[in-house]
Amino acid sequence: MDLPIAMTALQKGMVVLGFTGIAAPLIGLLLKRVSGGWETMGGGPFAILNERPRKPTGFGPEQSIDPAIQAAEVRQMLAAKSHRREMRGEAPLDVEAEAKRLLAASERPRGAEAMDAELRAEVRQLVVARNERRMREGPEPLDVEAETEKQLADLIGSS
Repeated sequence: MDLPIAMTALQKGMVVLGFTGIAAPLIGLLLKRVSGGWETMGGGPFAILNERPRKPTGFGPEQSIDPAIQAAEVRQMLAAKSHRREMRGEAPLDVEAEAKRLLAASERPRGAEAMDAELRAEVRQLVVARNERRMREGPEPLDVEAETEKQLADLIGSS
């Protein structure tokens, strides 16, 4: 049997199609089975995937921020914003007045108290809607405030 030394263009095309259509997928499947697949690609001790920040759960104590540091950072960012405005030819910002406005807005109740108020309002809306549906069906309406407290107690006790 004599092997040809040179191949025609049609033979070369058949070899390329055979490799890309049959051999390459088979090699990919073999590597996936042997090495664990793409899940391990880019992994290792120095991988960025291992450094994902934890998602805040919304539970537990909030991180306290030093008001002096917060005020200094706000003033620094506002000074930079004012400088950029001046470079564009616009009127500069009044840094102190803007800082007072922003810091006063940050002192509003937030965190657990604000979340509790929002949660209570939302649960009360649900109780009112349930009460209206109950009245349409015929049974006596429930006491909205007592039912709201009961629902909140159930919600807090279940978490």
